[in-house]
Amino acid sequence: MWTDKQRGIRVSQEELLCKNACGYYGNPAWQGLCSKCWRERARPAGAPRQDARPRNDRTPVTFSKFEEKKSIEKGHRINTMRRLFWGSPSPPKRQESSESQTNALKAYQSLEPGDFTGFLKILRSPPSQRLQSRCTAFLNTMEAYHDLPVQKQSDLVQDFYQSFAEHFSSFSEAQVTQIMEHIEKLIMTRLHKWVFCHDSCDDEQKDLALQRRIRSLNWVTPQMLSVPFPDKMTAVTSDPFLPAITAIIEMDAKRAPQDKLACVSKCSQHVFEALSTSNSEPANADDFLSGLIYVVLKANPPRLHSNMQYVIRFGLPHSLMAGESGYYFTNLSCAVAFIEKLDGPSLNLSPEEFEGYMLHQRAPSEGDKRQQIANDTQHLLDELKGRQEKLDQGMDALNVQLQKWVQAVHSQLDEATAQFAVVQKEITAQAELSQVSPSSSQDASPEGDNKDQSVQVLSDQCAGPKDTDC
Repeated sequence: MWTDKQRGIRVSQEELLCKNACGYYGNPAWQGLCSKCWRERARPAGAPRQDARPRNDRTPVTFSKFEEKKSIEKGHRINTMRRLFWGSPSPPKRQESSESQTNALKAYQSLEPGDFTGFLKILRSPPSQRLQSRCTAFLNTMEAYHDLPVQKQSDLVQDFYQSFAEHFSSFSEAQVTQIMEHIEKLIMTRLHKWVFCHDSCDDEQKDLALQRRIRSLNWVTPQMLSVPFPDKMTAVTSDPFLPAITAIIEMDAKRAPQDKLACVSKCSQHVFEALSTSNSEPANADDFLSGLIYVVLKANPPRLHSNMQYVIRFGLPHSLMAGESGYYFTNLSCAVAFIEKLDGPSLNLSPEEFEGYMLHQRAPSEGDKRQQIANDTQHLLDELKGRQEKLDQGMDALNVQLQKWVQAVHSQLDEATAQFAVVQKEITAQAELSQVSPSSSQDASPEGDNKDQSVQVLSDQCAGPKDTDC
């Protein structure tokens, strides 16, 4: 529904994978490599740069001697770390019964996914005392040496992950992943204040630069990014990407790398949901990346660069190299890289137009604005008209029901009035009958007395002279 020009945001699945063709997801922060390939390339490359200084002596250094020297230095570094963690050149080997080890492993195997509280209870149990001691010693050491460069701290944390995972080598890959996620959350929740946005790196300056860059691009519209929007938007849900914007902002409040990745995954899922409501067809990778770029530009998440670097340095490698979280995080990295290098052709604009927008000398087309406002107004009017029709229908139905109710009340009232009149008549008749009966009995008694008196007089007269005719 937007312009048919060639979209400047295009990414293929191959471009997201590692450049070494190892099958894992790459990252622009690692020059297109995955974390494993990047570490393998970075560590050997660091040593020669340190030793490539002018030497006072003229003794030639052959490659074999250099390799021998590097191996010795690596052995010293390993022994130093062992002394830091275990207090001796080699880790102490406790004689633990096979029964206690078996019970501890069974407890970890029965752990429910995502039950971090249950994991802590198992870790603090007596069979897991050795593992708990290793975690405590590592945390105390990292806090004591928090002034180390952040890259060295990252290497130490990743080495600890690897050594800790070897304890569960007999477990399945899914179980080891679940346990290591709990370990990551335990370790990094405590180390967050020491390693996040470390003083030895320039993360804070890059955060400010990225925020200023995003703020300067506040004129970019969804149409310029070819982000599909729904044809009808209500006043309440004017922006379908609002849940995704909220989710990406919440990332800065989390401490564990996996929790930050969960916010990225949640944001990406909301982007897909918003795109599915806008189009009848499923969203593709280009639409998803465009929508994610739009979300980042609208949200301008706090300390975005520091949060991404924190996840890269201290997160579990498998979370970034593969799976859903790795795909979403790689796309987020691509979105940030696109924003940092955004230019006119990427938005189908000429260099002059892009420069005018950046200098606030231009604004999005007034015709487009008026058309958008007209469309929004028409949609709002249609929505209000539909609501009004439903309201009128509801009022008519309510009037009909009210009339029926009034008629029913009147009929019941008439019936009750008729019944009351009948009952009142019966009560009145009974009252009159009760008054007539006593008076009749009283009138009958004097007549009887008079009759008795008349008989007595007559009998007296007959008792007189015999010639008197009775």
